[in-house]
Amino acid sequence: MPTPILDFDALSHDIARRTVLCIGDIMLDEFVYGEVSRISPEAPTPVIAAQRSEIHIGGAGNVARNVAALGARCIFVGLVGEDEAGKRLASALADHAGIESALVCDPSRPTTRKVRFVSEHFSTHMLRADWEQAVAASEEVETRLIEAILPRIARADIVLLSDYAKGVLTARVIRHTIDAARKLGKRVIVDPKSLNWAIYRGATLLTPNRKEFSEATRSRADTPQSIVDASEDVMRLADCEAILVTQGEHGMTLVPRSREAVHVPAFPVKVRDVSGAGDTVAAALAVSLAADADWDTALRMASAAAAVAVGKQGTASVSADELRRKILPHATLAAEEKVVSAPDTLEARLAEWKGQGLRVGFTNGCFDILHPGHVKVLTAARAACDRLIVGLNSDASVRRLKGEERPVQDERARAEVLAALEAVDLVVIFEEDTPIDLIRRITPSVLVKGGDYTREQVVGHDVVEAAGGMVVLVDILQGFSTTALVHRARGGAK
Repeated sequence: MPTPILDFDALSHDIARRTVLCIGDIMLDEFVYGEVSRISPEAPTPVIAAQRSEIHIGGAGNVARNVAALGARCIFVGLVGEDEAGKRLASALADHAGIESALVCDPSRPTTRKVRFVSEHFSTHMLRADWEQAVAASEEVETRLIEAILPRIARADIVLLSDYAKGVLTARVIRHTIDAARKLGKRVIVDPKSLNWAIYRGATLLTPNRKEFSEATRSRADTPQSIVDASEDVMRLADCEAILVTQGEHGMTLVPRSREAVHVPAFPVKVRDVSGAGDTVAAALAVSLAADADWDTALRMASAAAAVAVGKQGTASVSADELRRKILPHATLAAEEKVVSAPDTLEARLAEWKGQGLRVGFTNGCFDILHPGHVKVLTAARAACDRLIVGLNSDASVRRLKGEERPVQDERARAEVLAALEAVDLVVIFEEDTPIDLIRRITPSVLVKGGDYTREQVVGHDVVEAAGGMVVLVDILQGFSTTALVHRARGGAK
């Protein structure tokens, strides 16, 4: 069966009907921005002249913010103290559309608060001051947390445990939550902090970063293969379906128990602030899986969401519109650079892209008169890969396939129109009747055609699949046909 593409708009529509139950350690994040004005005479440290400050809902609360920003509804359960910071968090959550909160108050502890002092010009964190009591909740508070969680599981499509090791997710709270969720058939995602992953037994997915994974598995975890090798034993220990290891600028590696591992490189972005990027990843995974997306789709959503988050200052949330722009990005070259003219240009581009670990996609056609059906296929093809190459039949090839009156536009005109599309990264004209020789040269990771073909009818499917790639079939847009348009333009009947 062909692998489905990431239809972002359809997925977003489904996400809007889903609810995520998020449980974890909420905190008040404050960012004080200013300029380094001088060096302190008392000690060799920079002095920041404060200019502005921002308050954010942080920790697991930031996961909830991201869930809501991505379009889903979030039910949040957390723990605060009986203090001003707790009141500010409760008020902020109450004012946040899409979040329903159930905060348990523990007068014996302060609300976790973190204040970061940031150099505005260099976007550099100079100092962080923390107010917290990172100890497990008392038995009485545990009971209150469990009583707040269990009745809400039935209303959720998925459960997300965001552990910052501040006391909410004790072994008892975790056990009650996972067991209740499994009884109701709800999947559970855990962003873990404990190195003893046995306490998360029965969760669907664990999402450690590379450092956490390395410490928990006592492995180097410095390559995708080493992560795969170290995952087998801990997945049995945690009885989970998959582990996703986030590796910052080195991308993400997903290791499912029932299929091959998947590694996606990080999007090339300018990093401004990594605060809360892990929260964004967890939220994107949760909303995607809640909407019944497959692992590959959830992974691509999470990777794109992380790229948006690290490009912002502060504890950032990512909106559905921002994610869509990252999932369906602008092409990397100007239109005049996209049409291959010299024989070695294609090889140079392929070497560059594959050297960066990017997935190269390929589709082909005559594209004589570009219409919405073509645009849908090209946009969907770009969503299934990182770089899209379009094979374009030459004029001679089109005449052999379509008749002497075609093409309507010559190959250069057709190539330039394709190159102007944001979804297209490269256009290669081929002389043969089929693109099989071109496909062998490219060996794409993804081969895309319209859904009016079957997998077996797609030229090059065997070449691509033998190299470990996949075939993607896109549902065609009914009512659009180049032949019909040409007929109508020449005075034919509708």
